[in-house]
Amino acid sequence: MKNSILTIVLCFLFQMVAAQSFIPTIKNNTALHYVCKLHGQTRTLTLTTKINNDNLVLDLDTRGVKSNIIIAQEGLKNGNALSFNQGETSDVIVLKPTETFFMISQSAYQELLKNNKFIYNNTTYVLDDKVDGNPVAIDGKTINALHVVAQIDETEMWIVKNPDFPLICKMTKNPLGINFTLVKIVD
Repeated sequence: MKNSILTIVLCFLFQMVAAQSFIPTIKNNTALHYVCKLHGQTRTLTLTTKINNDNLVLDLDTRGVKSNIIIAQEGLKNGNALSFNQGETSDVIVLKPTETFFMISQSAYQELLKNNKFIYNNTTYVLDDKVDGNPVAIDGKTINALHVVAQIDETEMWIVKNPDFPLICKMTKNPLGINFTLVKIVD
């Protein structure tokens, strides 16, 4: 009898926790609000999505700097490098076909699911399947994300469990001094 009650209580608790986590989706005009730590400075950054058959455009807005970051379909599918462009060089920035911005490619995401690791910017990131003591939460709901750690340094990323758009919802300990956290999503 005690085991049955314990099982019911644990199932109830699991349902409560599961109900509090979510997987963000991206649609046309989804606004992704981040807080960025750039070389000791704190900035807010908004990325507004525009999706079409040829590419994904992220309208970047931070401290009066506005740029259109264009990610090609090839980058979304098979990219292997993050661009850390801050939008200050041009109004329109077309990334290389190997680059993504604030997300990893779909193939890197599949590699992570299959082999518990992926390579980006010539760095191997390994899945950390330990209980995450530092999850990303928006409006009291924890984002359902995969936590990875770089093998060459201490960079950590939390990647949304979304095979179509595997957003990086948090990056810490980046040796480039560029760290960020997703704090709000507006559809």
